[in-house]
Amino acid sequence: MGEQISRRTLIAAGAATALSVPALAKALAKEEKHKMEPKLVRVPDAADLEKAFSTERVGISRKTHEEHLKLWQGYANKTNEIRKALAELDTDPAKANQIYSQMRALKVNYAFAFGGYVNHNVYFDTIGGQGGAATGEIAQLINDAYGSFEKWAADWKATGIAGRGWVYLGYDHEEGRIQNYIGDSQDTFPTWNNHLILAMDVYEHAYYLDFQTARAKYIDAYMQVIDWNAVNVRLAKARGH
Repeated sequence: MGEQISRRTLIAAGAATALSVPALAKALAKEEKHKMEPKLVRVPDAADLEKAFSTERVGISRKTHEEHLKLWQGYANKTNEIRKALAELDTDPAKANQIYSQMRALKVNYAFAFGGYVNHNVYFDTIGGQGGAATGEIAQLINDAYGSFEKWAADWKATGIAGRGWVYLGYDHEEGRIQNYIGDSQDTFPTWNNHLILAMDVYEHAYYLDFQTARAKYIDAYMQVIDWNAVNVRLAKARGH
């Protein structure tokens, strides 16, 4: 709202007092109290890459992660910028429009910015492990859904080749099962009622410095450094454990 005084505030303050200063100040204070304060996300920093740097042993370089961090930070910063703008946005329905309006522009781009932030949170949280076959609770869910870890791994790799941006492993709260999903963009999510527990970035920025256009080789390397302990922590949270 800034220094602008809304018509509603003027009416509330001036109807009985002819806009006396004390009444106006009180009305402004009340309006500020009810104003939505945006919750800002934490912007990641170099410390968030420490575990990921261990992927150098399979050919995913430190340089790739350092460049990747800049994109991750960009999604965080834009998420915060849009949240602030939404908090100040005039929500008069007459000003909204499906062709173009501030409401549409902010809401659509918010989904992209926040989606990119969340996807990268999961990507960097679940990379830098020992890889190999899944362990713990997620191993049982993989066997239940795919028959074996090997069949799941084949499906995961094929999904990574078929996708344009992301591969998601989602836990379905209603069915109590896991499923591999394609995410063609930052703002495409697993089916509703799923919790994201593993995310693999297959945009070229995630591998081009190290593998050029050989995405399949990158996926093979990535699967050797999945942190299954981190996946199980996310699964436990999804299940409310």
